[in-house]
Amino acid sequence: MCKYTILGAASLCLISGLANSANQPSSGNKPNMVFIIADDVSWDDFGCYGNRDVKTPNIDQLASKGIRFTNFFLTASSCSPSRNSIITGRYPHNTGAAELHTEPPLEMVSFPEALKQQGYYTAQSGKFHMGIYARRGFDVVNEGKSIGDGGEEMWIATLQKRPMEKPFMMWFAALDAHRAWGPNSFSGTHDPAKLTPPFYLVDSEETKNDLANYYDEIARFDHYVGLVVAELKKQKVLDNTIIIVMADNGRAFPHSKTRVNDRGMKTPFIAYWPKGIGTKPQVCNSLVSAIDTAPTLLELASARIPETVQGVSFSALLKNPEKSFRNYVFAEHNWHDYEAHERMVRTKDFLYILNSRPELTNPGPADAVGSPSFKDLATGYEKGILNSAQAEVFIQPRPTEELYQNSSDPNQFKNLAVHPEYQNKLVELRQVLKNWMAETADNIPENLTPDWYEKLPGYVKTPAHGQRGEMPGQETGAVKLINEMTKKKN
Repeated sequence: MCKYTILGAASLCLISGLANSANQPSSGNKPNMVFIIADDVSWDDFGCYGNRDVKTPNIDQLASKGIRFTNFFLTASSCSPSRNSIITGRYPHNTGAAELHTEPPLEMVSFPEALKQQGYYTAQSGKFHMGIYARRGFDVVNEGKSIGDGGEEMWIATLQKRPMEKPFMMWFAALDAHRAWGPNSFSGTHDPAKLTPPFYLVDSEETKNDLANYYDEIARFDHYVGLVVAELKKQKVLDNTIIIVMADNGRAFPHSKTRVNDRGMKTPFIAYWPKGIGTKPQVCNSLVSAIDTAPTLLELASARIPETVQGVSFSALLKNPEKSFRNYVFAEHNWHDYEAHERMVRTKDFLYILNSRPELTNPGPADAVGSPSFKDLATGYEKGILNSAQAEVFIQPRPTEELYQNSSDPNQFKNLAVHPEYQNKLVELRQVLKNWMAETADNIPENLTPDWYEKLPGYVKTPAHGQRGEMPGQETGAVKLINEMTKKKN
């Protein structure tokens, strides 16, 4: 059921239940879709996910009348690899663009393109960062100076200018809350003095100011989410519009963005659709991967799912959020400013990480390294006053394997890989990851893209700046992988 046409590998059952398409809308009653994606926002940085400091009333309102997913995982905590994965339904190394600032080949297909072929009007507004192939999927692309510092300035105009006779799909991509913090009318919304940094950051004035500025940008993002909802209501199309709110990767702070733990890979994901799922608050705790988004939206639109899609529709969860879905989710960390090759598999109970470059530290991307929060950590590290969690970003060498029990260690700092009583679980998940890498034609190139910057503030370039190595999956033809299950279904 889950086999891919690659290397003759044995089938690995990644999914425990498939969506039932029997109750999907007919072609004459297609739902509209508004996909809203934040930039560099962690899963627990919305109020509806338990953050008591950040102010997100509009997103919280959607969650109170929709489904809030608590175990939704990205495939990369890095902007363009993550977005290309979401929009194609493929793992980063299978898109041909596993590294930051790289593009999939022109023959790649995005789900907006598939919707467009089914009569949808498709429009994009805000940050793009996906490649030329993805532009083919949109009737309109709004980017550049007109989109504003946060990227949301054209969202409402894009809705207003759509052809009213067609179902529509909008890809609204904010630049909020990406560093550097720019002009923002919501500055001062969050008082630094009232904030408590997470225990793996330093509790200092500078770090609190850094967090406050970050939260202010989330507040701007939330404001525009509210405007979109109001416009849909004004146009009397809100009831049959699927609104999704999520993020592309973790916050641009040390310990989060580019990491393959929950702080990097877990994303907020809220689905709102009065006609399809009702308006009572619901929670889905099932494991879901970002690659499942594309086939879900295509199935809800009664559109053909391209054979290139590796994900599987979770539309059944919209009818029954308690239904089981995946046994495993997978993610990867490839080059993002710095050389890297990490892979992870996560179950509800455990997280396993394989690090093929253990000799390297993992302080986060260059924008996190240049942050006041990192400066406070670096100062504390020099003075020898950091706790073990804070100092974790400076570990060198790092473990080749990591194993965490999520229920007893939700912050994933207690590595159980060396504990005798967890060896069976370690061997089990090591094999699961190995099978997935084989089935998806993943590999570990010897000549990876090197560091482009020193691990110092200020984007200090290395002599290797601009040089590209071999991307994972490049040599093994991972971009040509076709999903047999989807092929047979269509």
